[in-house]
Order: sequence, then structure tokens, then C-alpha cells
Amino acid sequence: MDLSKMSNDKKLHICKWYFRGGFAALPFLWAVNSIWFFKEAFCMPQYDEQKQIRKYVILSGIGAILWAIILLSWIVTFQTQRAAWGEFGDAISFIIPQGIP
Repeated sequence: MDLSKMSNDKKLHICKWYFRGGFAALPFLWAVNSIWFFKEAFCMPQYDEQKQIRKYVILSGIGAILWAIILLSWIVTFQTQRAAWGEFGDAISFIIPQGIP
């Protein structure tokens, strides 16, 4: 979709919906929102809706980074501690690696 062909109201509407969609456990939408609307929020000449778009871009970026940190922390913890958790580690595993007691 080409943002340059859209009205400013429509850009704000889409940016808002991507931001709200991120709260539905879809942090990928926050990442897309912050990247897609970055130029619109910070590089374009000033217009009325730009301040709100900038707010949603910043909040989307923060949300995507927080989700990435949480997900990476869980992955590292699970990968390094699964064997030490014993039965619980096996119960929450989809695939149990061979050769680890």
C-alpha cells in the first residue's frame, strides 16, 4: 500500500488500528506500524494528524521492543533450563531432545 496516495485521516486511522491490533498479542503489527509509518511521523512536513501518528509510532516501537525482549528472555531461559526442570520441562515441551537426561 502506498501511503503517499492516502489522505492524512486515512493514514491516522490505519496507524491507530495497527497499534490497537498489537494489543491482541500480535506484536508483529507494532513492528510493522513503527517501521511503515516512521517516515510519515518524523520526516514529512508538518500536518495536523502527524502528532498523533508520531505518538502511535513511538508507542508501537516500544511495544515491539518489549515483546522482543520478553520473547528472547523466555527462549533463552527455556533452552538452557528445560532439562533442569525435569517433568515440568518435559510437559511443556513439544519435542523432547534425545540424549539429555
